[in-house]
Amino acid sequence: MASGGVCEQDRRAIFSAGLEAILHQFPFQILGFHSDNGSEFINHTVARLLEKLRIEFTKSRANRTQDHALVEGKNGAIVRKHIGYGHIASEHAEEVQKFYTAHLNPYLNFHRPCGFATVSLDARGKRQRQYQLNDYRTPYEKLQSLPQAEQSLKQSLSFAQLDKLAHQMSDTECAAKMSAAKLKLLRRCKTESPFPLRFQ
Repeated sequence: MASGGVCEQDRRAIFSAGLEAILHQFPFQILGFHSDNGSEFINHTVARLLEKLRIEFTKSRANRTQDHALVEGKNGAIVRKHIGYGHIASEHAEEVQKFYTAHLNPYLNFHRPCGFATVSLDARGKRQRQYQLNDYRTPYEKLQSLPQAEQSLKQSLSFAQLDKLAHQMSDTECAAKMSAAKLKLLRRCKTESPFPLRFQ
């Protein structure tokens, strides 16, 4: 969500609206929201939104960057890999968000396998992570495998409905469609923005 070039109050309103849209994309009920200590998260607007949705709000400890190791890892493996490191001007924020919703999120959730580690304790009580062959699945497949998963879905959704979305196209077709939409988006942002994107 980009919101540069606007006052702090408007920036928070834009962020809150974007956050609410993101939360509604999850097929299951969100019980908790954990953030860092940035002012875009720690403010009355976000607090009211989460209270309205009955979501518990917690924040990380000061100066403990490891609290967000998973998020930082996903930033590198997903956001930076697909979108790059360059500045995206605020006028492109809505278009980028539409790309996430229509293309990137369905690809990541239904068609891109990722590793879910099997955690065990050694003789000294140290946690060990191992990735077996059956530890690799899409986030949607992982959701389906959880106990009583269907009870966690939002009331308006079922796995039958989500299966239709997952099987609309093959993994390869979805990846190709997402890549084409991404290239079109980034070319437009690079051409129109005074701060060209930097690709790796």
